[in-house]
Amino acid sequence: MSNHTSQSAVSSRRSFRALLRQVLHLQESPQRTALAFAIGVFIAFSPAYGLHTAMVVVCTWLFGLNFVALLTGAFVNNPWTIVPILGATYWTGAWLLGYTDTPTFNWTDLSFSGIYEQVVPYLIPFALGGFVLSVIGSLLAYPVAYLLILRYRPALGPPPSHPLPPPDQVG
Repeated sequence: MSNHTSQSAVSSRRSFRALLRQVLHLQESPQRTALAFAIGVFIAFSPAYGLHTAMVVVCTWLFGLNFVALLTGAFVNNPWTIVPILGATYWTGAWLLGYTDTPTFNWTDLSFSGIYEQVVPYLIPFALGGFVLSVIGSLLAYPVAYLLILRYRPALGPPPSHPLPPPDQVG
């Protein structure tokens, strides 16, 4: 392998590591990473279903937050948790508004207008419950994430001055 090729490979590794550090925000403080995770949890409980990933991308772009931390927080809402989150969202809003009726759904009319008419009465408790759980979830997520980051992330130091693993040159 020629010296030029070896230097090019080392340079590529350096630039890849720099890009990886930038994407993962490995240089940022634990507070900022925990904040990104907490905002992701806020998004997870948001009643804006179908827009969660777009909201993560917008927050990453607008505020320069850690994409991975935001996305991880938003993925608190996933196929295994969506039903309990939807239920908790509606019931929280209904409880706060003093609603006592149980939601029902007529499966015989599945037209757009039929579904719309059945869902509209539940939108306000659902939106209120989503907002309240978003705030509570993010307020709980921040200290938990912060403590976990402090415990498991190595102390931030200056980036290494030489590429890892060491170059293949002997001598």
